[in-house]
Amino acid sequence: MTTRKLLQDACDRAARYLEDVQERRVAPSKKAVAALAKLDVPLGKEGIAAEQVLRELDEIASPATMATAGGRFFGFVNGGALPATVAAGWLATAWDQNTFFHKPTPATAELESISLKWLVDILGLPAGTGAGFVTGATVANMTCLAAARHAVLAKAGWDVEANGLFGAPEIAVVIGEEAHPTVFKSLGVLGLGRDRVIRVPVDRQGRMRADALPRIKGPAILVLQAGNVNSGAFDPAEDIVPRARKAGAWVHVDGAFGLWALASPRLAHLARGFTQADSWATDAHKWLNVPYDSGIAFCREPEPLRRAMGIKAAYLPAGPSRDPCDFTPESSRRARGVEVWAALRHLGRSGVADMIERCCRHAAHFAKGLRAAGYEVLNDVELNQVVVSFGPPELTTRIVEGIQDNGTCWCGPTVWQGRTAMRISVSSWATTDEDVERSLGAMVSVATRLSAASDFSSTTAAPRRTRRA
Repeated sequence: MTTRKLLQDACDRAARYLEDVQERRVAPSKKAVAALAKLDVPLGKEGIAAEQVLRELDEIASPATMATAGGRFFGFVNGGALPATVAAGWLATAWDQNTFFHKPTPATAELESISLKWLVDILGLPAGTGAGFVTGATVANMTCLAAARHAVLAKAGWDVEANGLFGAPEIAVVIGEEAHPTVFKSLGVLGLGRDRVIRVPVDRQGRMRADALPRIKGPAILVLQAGNVNSGAFDPAEDIVPRARKAGAWVHVDGAFGLWALASPRLAHLARGFTQADSWATDAHKWLNVPYDSGIAFCREPEPLRRAMGIKAAYLPAGPSRDPCDFTPESSRRARGVEVWAALRHLGRSGVADMIERCCRHAAHFAKGLRAAGYEVLNDVELNQVVVSFGPPELTTRIVEGIQDNGTCWCGPTVWQGRTAMRISVSSWATTDEDVERSLGAMVSVATRLSAASDFSSTTAAPRRTRRA
């Protein structure tokens, strides 16, 4: 088979998958998952035809995938990939550009620079902000925190890249009690410690309490959250950032999905004060709806990022253009900026804002429908997150599993502030009003049936409105 015919076959199979994904059950069937064993064959001495490889992947693996490309997956903050970004990604894969250095890959390096310029603009970040594309929000946090580590130690007269942390001045890391676990992971990787941080209490929505912020002194990094992973709430940056900056601390924002509120005129007030920080981490696969492996690390001043991530070698002569490898941990990397460029060019400002606002309207509709059915929504639904309890922990867990098995939609369990609950994350461009109604119907039907059959049915809590702390 020629390359053209093989790629056409892949295109046909992918198109068929995306055409069917909206009507299939969201979670794969047990039979489809069991069939994956057919792929586990001894590696033969000789290879097989490329068309057979593709056929096996499609016929065996495709049915066993979770339908995250459809409109009814709400298990995590996972945006579905816009068609324009899927197509752009295919083209970029065919280009096969290792976008770490400008000179050998000018097209993709320029697309990356343009994308980052557009992102800084649409998010309202300070002019001149430096940035780099990384794999996801975890590495974006790690990259920004490496820049923060450089900056606060350089201010104390220590070159951490040259001398490491042995004998370095101590860095105080101040972080909210409900910071995302990937931030703690990043701190551990960077040698700043997961457990030696100063934890700040949070309110009933998971926001850092400004009144409980400790006195900050010496080399210090303050980590704020734009979008609590359960409630979607934002730390009170307006109250906290000026105090931290006055004390000389570096302020970092974990904005994996919440930072995108800044792209919406209707939602930007939720992130008020966050643009005054020193660095921001986000993920374009979440709310810009591009394919995975598209995290972004932003730093107000590019130099700390360049000093923390830059690389030098005789075979990498510096030129006048921006070299991506000076702003990210990796050298070998795909052309991540292509899909982001395609998404922004395709949607424009209003399209990005509408996509984000539409997801938030869907979340509000979920909350309204679940409350009307008699279930307790635990969070103030201001963004795209809904946390709902169906009663006692055992019953709630059983209902979440029942909803997953039903196949109409997929939501995940959580435990938030001592309550076992189901978390609904609405993040996909593909989610429609009909998807929300179908999913609500399935949720209520499963919950009603399992509550009636449960020993806990008499103790199912009636809805009560949560108060702001």
